[in-house]
Amino acid sequence: MASSNVHRAIEALWRIESASIIATVARMVGDLGTAEDLVQEAFMAAIERWSQAGLPEKPGAWLMTAAKNRAIDLLRRNKLLGEKHQELAAQLHTEQAIAVAETAEAFAGHMDGTIEDDLLRLIFTACHPVLSTEAQTALTLRLLGGLSTQEIAHAFLVPEATVAQRIVRAKRTLAAANVPFQLPHTSQLAPRLSAVLRVIYLIFNEGYAATSGQDWMRPSLCEEALRLGRILAELLPQESEIHGLVALMELQASRMRARVGPTGEPILLLDQDRTRWDYLLVQRGLARLERAASLGNAFGQYAIQAAIAACHARARLPEETDWQQIAALYDALAQLLPSPVVELNRAVAVAMAFGPAAGLELVEDLMQEQSLANYHLLPSVRGDLLAKLGRLPEARAEFERAAALTQNQREQQLLLARAAECE
Repeated sequence: MASSNVHRAIEALWRIESASIIATVARMVGDLGTAEDLVQEAFMAAIERWSQAGLPEKPGAWLMTAAKNRAIDLLRRNKLLGEKHQELAAQLHTEQAIAVAETAEAFAGHMDGTIEDDLLRLIFTACHPVLSTEAQTALTLRLLGGLSTQEIAHAFLVPEATVAQRIVRAKRTLAAANVPFQLPHTSQLAPRLSAVLRVIYLIFNEGYAATSGQDWMRPSLCEEALRLGRILAELLPQESEIHGLVALMELQASRMRARVGPTGEPILLLDQDRTRWDYLLVQRGLARLERAASLGNAFGQYAIQAAIAACHARARLPEETDWQQIAALYDALAQLLPSPVVELNRAVAVAMAFGPAAGLELVEDLMQEQSLANYHLLPSVRGDLLAKLGRLPEARAEFERAAALTQNQREQQLLLARAAECE
């Protein structure tokens, strides 16, 4: 088989299969860094073997077996196996027999209970609170998204060496803190799940509205976040807030084709060609939101934001948008998650529902908020409301200030163009 074809197959398998294989091996050896090394060895062995013999019938099962064999060899060499070696060897023998009989459907991604548990352990370990948010994000994309350090660095516009250091330090931190490769206790599940959801949504947001660089969006990050969210929803189907997050991401992602023009320029929500929205994703998002509601729990922050996105998704024309409902939902979100950013978004909704003067009054209350001092969307929103009220010189100054604060070049160009319109 041609070497290039093998490499392409391996790359695809790494993206699809590596998370479950690393999770399984990590359970065996008890260390995340060691598990990833062993799995990488298995993939390297696959390149060498498959270049000569071609792809096996069940590549995923072959890789899982090869990685487990390396784990058992390591445990034997370190004399840590003892009686457990016999148990694991017997388990391996049984699983090998099962793997041979696996159907193509199983290879395509359906997971048994053991793999599901291992993936959950991997997700919660990668997002362990001993790690910084940056480390959690890099480790999650590496282990669960299957992205290379180069891809992560490109996505977040940081040096590759920085990403590599974050990942290495994250693994060392987990090892030094003796973080067990296990699910959190029931009493700790809610706060830990909150961290997992935060990381996934952070990844999505960076793809949806990039904080810096030449592109306004990075779709590959949105796709990875959606994939991670859907995996988590399958693993914990009774957690309504997971379905709320996936619904939110699906509804927002449905607009992506309409959010940029032919040369990559940003197109704001009310100016978008809604026929370019992905209504299959809209339907999936609305169905997911209904699933969250059907579980009987009060909506959390992601489900409320999904309900806001649903108001936009249901409006085939901008003027059909139910802004009063959106304002009411932001009132609920502000009660649940009080923050200046939520208040700023609420001000926009109030302005659309009850007029720019009403929205500007809320924005003025935020002007002294220290946490928003360098937040470019505050002067951007204020500039928009001032322009609607005919106060053009003030609006121009606000748009120029917003342009100076943003690090995204596309957004900067948009804001400077709006400033020019105020002359």
